[in-house]
Order: sequence, then structure tokens, then C-alpha cells
Amino acid sequence: MHNYLSLPLITMNSLKPLQERIDNYLATYISQFSPSNLQQAMSYSLLAGGKRIRPILVYLTGQMFNCPLTKLDSVAAAIESMHTYSLIHDDLPAMDNDNLRRGKPTCHIQFGQAEAILAGDALQSLAFSLLSENQHIDNQSKIKMITELASASGIAGMCLGQSLDLQAEQQKVTLEHLQNIHNHKTGALIQAAVRLGAYACGEEAKPYYQNLDNYAQAIGLAFQIQDDILDVIGEQELMGKPQGSDMALEKSTYPALVGLQNAIEMTQKLYQQAIDSLTQIPYNNQPLKDLAGFIINRNS
Repeated sequence: MHNYLSLPLITMNSLKPLQERIDNYLATYISQFSPSNLQQAMSYSLLAGGKRIRPILVYLTGQMFNCPLTKLDSVAAAIESMHTYSLIHDDLPAMDNDNLRRGKPTCHIQFGQAEAILAGDALQSLAFSLLSENQHIDNQSKIKMITELASASGIAGMCLGQSLDLQAEQQKVTLEHLQNIHNHKTGALIQAAVRLGAYACGEEAKPYYQNLDNYAQAIGLAFQIQDDILDVIGEQELMGKPQGSDMALEKSTYPALVGLQNAIEMTQKLYQQAIDSLTQIPYNNQPLKDLAGFIINRNS
């Protein structure tokens, strides 16, 4: 797939060191638990690969304010654990009923529905353990992080978005309502990733919380619109899941509502908003700018 923007973009190769770092951390952490069907199901989904955008956002935000990676590891792992829980439950027959995730059978296909539900539940709990056990972060910052992740994941964030998305199936919704769905379903956890990275940096990042929120909101919505676009024109081999699954479920999507070309133009506008949000932060914000470009030009 060609790039929609003619500018230098971050590539998967440049993301690889951080992807490998979070993969290794997650593998080490989950291996400390005694082998069981539940541990295997959790590991299966948690270590299935993926782009790791959310933990990378934690790392890049923290790095911008010169925060050591060792301070950010468990924070990045927490956001990925929460994200993986949401994917396991989202794939269940009662939700999207998907059989393929990241090119592999989904957790409930591999381990059965009951074990998949429990694996998701346990990964959600694990996310909060990862935050509370971090020895490099003061207790006040931990409380802010735990509060943020809880809010972004539950009725004020992702779970509400999932519920609204299910209700919107086979319904005609307005563009405003669709944006509200995705701001909760996808955007809340992406914004949480940026906030957690900033909270790990203490007072140094505090003056720039609003700029970072604006950036996260723009890329969060752009990420979901690009997902909708790829459901129409993406290649299953690259995406690791069936093309056209949203259409099959008669889901409300941006291409369905405004047309494919208008959806593509929306991602470009959101990209520019994200870039503009970072201009007032007097630190090296180029990696976050590059990641915004990657998000709207990805093919999987």
C-alpha cells in the first residue's frame, strides 16, 4: 500500500528495539507464574506479537522527558496487558466473533471460550499489579497511573466504547456518534498510554499535559479510522485478520459513513493536528511525530 503522506516515516525497523524490549519484558514477567492452562492462554495472546503501539507511546513519551527506560518497562507492560485483555474479549463469539488475530487462531479458538474469558480477566488484573509493583516510581505517581488506567479501561473509556460499538451494529449513526464510539473504544487507551508515560516523568512533564492530550486524541482517532480503511482495502496476510469483517457485521465505520477518500483525508487532518500539538513542547518530540505518521500510513 502506498503512503498517503510524502514525508519520512518511522518504519517497523526503527520501532523494533522498543518492540523487542517490551516483548522480552512481558515474556519474563508472565513466565514467573506457575504453568497452567490459564497461564498458557495469557501468554499465547500477550506474546502473539503485534505493533505494540501503546507501550511504544509510553516509552517515547517518557524518553522525550529523559525518563530511563527501566522506569517505564512495567508501565509499558501494564498498558499492553490491558490492551491484550480487550482483544481477547473483543474476539469472543458474543462480541465480534473473530477466529483470527495477528495471523493466529484467537484465544477462544485455541483454548475455549471459558479459558479465554478468564485469561482476559487475569490480564486486566495483571495490568494493575504491574503498575503497583514498580519500584522506580513514587506512590503518588502510581496512584495517578492506576486511576488513569482504570478510567480509560472501564465505563468512562474502552468498555463504554465497546458497548456503544455493539449497539451501533446494523444502525445508521451520525459522524459525531461514531467519533464518540471510537474516542472511547480506541482513543481512551491510547491517551492513557501517553499520560502514563508523562506521569512517570514527574514534574518535568506536567506543564505539557494538555499538549500531550491533544496529540493522543488526534492519533487515537486516526488509528481507528485507519483500521476502518484497512478493513476495506487492507491485505489479510499483512493485517493478520480477515478483511471485511466490519462490513460483515454491518458495523458503523468511517468509510461507510463518509466514503473511503474522505476517511483518508480525515486521517491526514488528524495527523497534522497531532504534529501541531507537539510544537510547543521544547524537547525532542520527533519520534512522537514520526509515530503519528506511521499510524496513518500503516498497512496492518
